[in-house]
Amino acid sequence: MKKRFIVWKIGAAMVFSLVLIAFSIGTAAAWQPSRPVEFICPGGTGGGADQMSRFLSPLVTKYKLSPKPFIVINKSGGSGGEGFMYVKDKAKDPHVIIITLDNLFTTPLSTGLPFSWRDMTPLARLALDYFILWVNAESPYKTAKEYLDAVKKEPGKFNMGGTGTNQEDQIITVQMEQAFGLKFGYVPFKGGGTVAVELVGKHIDSSVNNPAEAVSHWKAKRLRALATIDSERIHLPLYDTVPTMKEATGVDISYMMLRGIFGAPGITKDQQEYYVNVLKKVTETPEWKKYISDMGLKGAFLTGPDFVKWLEEKENITKDLMAKGNLLKK
Repeated sequence: MKKRFIVWKIGAAMVFSLVLIAFSIGTAAAWQPSRPVEFICPGGTGGGADQMSRFLSPLVTKYKLSPKPFIVINKSGGSGGEGFMYVKDKAKDPHVIIITLDNLFTTPLSTGLPFSWRDMTPLARLALDYFILWVNAESPYKTAKEYLDAVKKEPGKFNMGGTGTNQEDQIITVQMEQAFGLKFGYVPFKGGGTVAVELVGKHIDSSVNNPAEAVSHWKAKRLRALATIDSERIHLPLYDTVPTMKEATGVDISYMMLRGIFGAPGITKDQQEYYVNVLKKVTETPEWKKYISDMGLKGAFLTGPDFVKWLEEKENITKDLMAKGNLLKK
């Protein structure tokens, strides 16, 4: 009997040891960054992408979602192409991620840059960003109709400022020109923050900045919001006072922009899952929920095959709009 008990104890101990070994192996396999994560922003300082990346990074640290910090690095050259090519060249490096906007599609389509969103690893769509038609608060135009009527009367006199050339701001400008039969002068700048400052300084006549890029000047009564470039109003406090373009003019124009995160090409499934989990947790924080409300964003978390399908559809829509505006690389 005693011998049988000893044998049982030995067997139990072996099973327990095997469980511990299996658990430790499983734990070790859960990937985490071993050095600071390069968080690339393919946009200028002060723009919507820059603001979002610099908002997200401290939340990762605050909630201890990563053992290493996320360090924001701006690489906005070539309408964001500098940032995209940098990440493309970091194959299998899990310590590089990038925040993306619609220049993910527009830059290669307009420049012929040897890059596609498929050259990186889709992680998650965090939100969709609106566009608003803005003028200086001292402008005599109180409505979008008044302003666009004035532009139509004097083709080329009024300058629309925007981020980059052949990017989303210019696409929307071309949409307006075609819908209303008018002609703007288009003036490109490096980032949306600069565009807002130029409009405050009256160096341009209007912009179609994202809410986050102009909201501080709007609240300070330096800019005036004329119309939301979407089929529905922005259902958030303050922004819901801004009419849609259709309400303001009778013509429906809609365009929304991606705010998403990609990783370097070829990273492992574990590494992808790590970042998706971190990003999901960030979007569940009270700070994030307040941020998207304050900045006029539409929360729209999406990952996996559904995100890839959305990217394919968005690319096709963008290509079609650019073709209509003669903005594609010849």
